[in-house]
Amino acid sequence: MQLSEFVGALRAQWRLIVVCVVLAVVAAAALTVTTTPVYEARARIYLSAERGSNGDNGQGGSVFALTSDDLETYVSILNTPAVLDPLREELGLEPGHPIDVRAEVTGSTSILNITARAADPQEAAAVANEVGPQLGEVAGEFSTLLKSSGQEVVSTPIQPASAPSRPVSPDPLRNIALGLLSGLVLGLGIALVRHALDTKVRREEDIRIHSDAPMLAGLPLETSSKRSLVSLEDEPHGRHAEAVRRLRTNLMFVDVTTGRHSFVVTSAMPGEGKTTTAVNLALAMADSGRRTLLVDADLRNPSVARTLGMEGSVGLTTILLGEAEPHDVIQSWGAAGMDVLPAGSVPPNPSELLGSAPMEALLTRLVAQYDFVLIDSPPVVPVIDAVVIERLTGGLLMVVGMDRTKKKDLAAALMQLDTVGSRVSGFARNFVAGKGAGDYRYGYHAYEEEFSRDKRRARRSSRARA
Repeated sequence: MQLSEFVGALRAQWRLIVVCVVLAVVAAAALTVTTTPVYEARARIYLSAERGSNGDNGQGGSVFALTSDDLETYVSILNTPAVLDPLREELGLEPGHPIDVRAEVTGSTSILNITARAADPQEAAAVANEVGPQLGEVAGEFSTLLKSSGQEVVSTPIQPASAPSRPVSPDPLRNIALGLLSGLVLGLGIALVRHALDTKVRREEDIRIHSDAPMLAGLPLETSSKRSLVSLEDEPHGRHAEAVRRLRTNLMFVDVTTGRHSFVVTSAMPGEGKTTTAVNLALAMADSGRRTLLVDADLRNPSVARTLGMEGSVGLTTILLGEAEPHDVIQSWGAAGMDVLPAGSVPPNPSELLGSAPMEALLTRLVAQYDFVLIDSPPVVPVIDAVVIERLTGGLLMVVGMDRTKKKDLAAALMQLDTVGSRVSGFARNFVAGKGAGDYRYGYHAYEEEFSRDKRRARRSSRARA
């Protein structure tokens, strides 16, 4: 996965990541609040062996150092009933009351570090301070030498334990930090897994990963079965019509950089709405007062004539065969006066026909006669036709069906175009759900329509005079 694809996946799934982080932090906070606090008290004691005074010879008691083996033995028996039962009795605790205590020997000395933990700070301190005397009481029973010589183990406190003011567990800051980190890791993991398993193009980021061409418009998904495919005729002020007008305007800005006033409309695979987009875009061009021609160059599956409900048996192939002139087969459609050149009969060699010299001459002638020429072509991945036509026009408009186009198909299409030096002039995102297409509606349509009507009247008058 490239860095751009990784960043795109994170941008697309940022809400999921935030939810995982928030849930993890809330869970960590709840665990912190509900966990019983644990207090820790520490004490240091010095253990030594003493022999009592001898009344017969008047000698006083002697102090002896304990061996390391003796000290390790005392540490080992610390958590046995021999020590804990008397300790509970001395502290007034219930039999079986849990006691958490441990000891460590400091180097080669006879000093023990005692650490006691309890839910009550006073209890933790009391346990840490009482462990030493209790070890001294039972030490002789676990050392044969001490017992035979009459020596006793004495515990001398070096640093008594005091009641702690703060618990050592739970640690709120640590728990929240761990929750934050865990939620982030979980969110990133789920986001990357979803990105890997999701094969469809669903957001702009999925397109931008493969191309830096501009997003010209987002065409909304129309769910009503009563509406026709030609939204500008069916509902001229609807969301889809407004999106088509936005696409028209943005495409005109792109055309400024080429100056050839012609674009091929295509998609990666069939079923992405390229023909419908081309028809509505051409109608929007004509509605703005520009003399517009829509050419059906999809000679494998021509659908422009079927979409518009017009005769399509003669058209582009008829002209290329030299059996008719353009003005003989070009038909006008709609109140805006959009001209349409159907595909005609399906030839056995579409690619060769589209790349022929007669096709180049015809397009040059049509571009000179019209203000704008839009060409509907086959999809890029299955056949090479769109690439052949793109070389004869000013640019290529790629229609991408959101939630329908597969990422691998879009990547393959863009790679094919890049291989032959063709470049996408812009993308039109089709079937955009919700308000992704931009639901902007203002009251300027009356002025725009009046301007368009004036332009059409002027054009008809010039045709009549001619």
